[in-house]
Amino acid sequence: MRRYGKNPDEDDIRVRPNRKGNRPRTHIRPKHEDAAEGMVLTVDRGRLTCLVEDRVVMAMKARELGRKAAVVGDRVAVVGDLSGKKDTLARIVRIEERSSVLRRTADDDDPYERVVVANADQLAIVTALADPEPRPRLIDRCLVAAYDAGLEPLLVLTKSDLAPADKLLEAYGALDFPYVVTSREELAHGEAADRVRELLDGHVTAFVGHSGVGKTTLVNALVPEDRRRTTGHVNAVTGRGRHTTTSALALPLTDAEGWVIDTPGVRSFGLHHVDPSRVIHAFPDLEPGTAECPRACSHDEQDCALDAWVEEGHADPARLYSLRRLLATRERREGD
Repeated sequence: MRRYGKNPDEDDIRVRPNRKGNRPRTHIRPKHEDAAEGMVLTVDRGRLTCLVEDRVVMAMKARELGRKAAVVGDRVAVVGDLSGKKDTLARIVRIEERSSVLRRTADDDDPYERVVVANADQLAIVTALADPEPRPRLIDRCLVAAYDAGLEPLLVLTKSDLAPADKLLEAYGALDFPYVVTSREELAHGEAADRVRELLDGHVTAFVGHSGVGKTTLVNALVPEDRRRTTGHVNAVTGRGRHTTTSALALPLTDAEGWVIDTPGVRSFGLHHVDPSRVIHAFPDLEPGTAECPRACSHDEQDCALDAWVEEGHADPARLYSLRRLLATRERREGD
């Protein structure tokens, strides 16, 4: 073994090269200001399919984003191979600020929030009038989540050839939001898709509903060139459909401007994340009446000023009833 003298600056000392480069490591990551803008179309086991200009690009999240996850509908900054060719992989280096976030929890006792979609401005709540039977409590919960996220609700009722829609529409008439009623025959001939498309034009619309209501069938009619597998089976014992859509997917509308986001069927829609005090903002005709409410009023108690406000003729009593029904959804299970 060679021995060196006391002088550590001898010219003949060899220095082993750094295989990873000679630049010192740093925690400062590049900002990638020149990154291309993309939209997340779907997420599957850590791989994100993004639309960059007119190309579909496969990407993964950059390490510098940490635990921050991108979801369907997110606007992202993408670098790397953006050709969209097979076996290429780009990198998402930034998630842009979201205009809206639709969340849910597994149940009302679960503090863990699940982001359903980002940057949508409309929520289409799809419900069958029969086979399976409608679940008004689930509709109420979806409405609360929509109002909390700042999304405009749209009620889509399917299978009107099996049962009338009058009773269900009467229950939600005071909420004054758009709706559309479709039948299986209209859906097969394209008439239903045309009517729904008019209400989706110019919007980014997330579709939610439990399994078997015809949600994905409707999406396939709206975007026929990107058909998804549908479900035609509803369990005769439980009255529930079987999940066939396993991941959310954003698709551009055919013959219209806008996007439709198909989401997996839900069995429950927890509202642990929702602050009930924000629901009143969806009732602008009632909100001024809360000025005289006691502090931290739940708007469903004896001293609530909304009762006097409505009695004085400032708002329809049916609207107050609807507000209180929605506020009470966190105290009830969907099946109650």
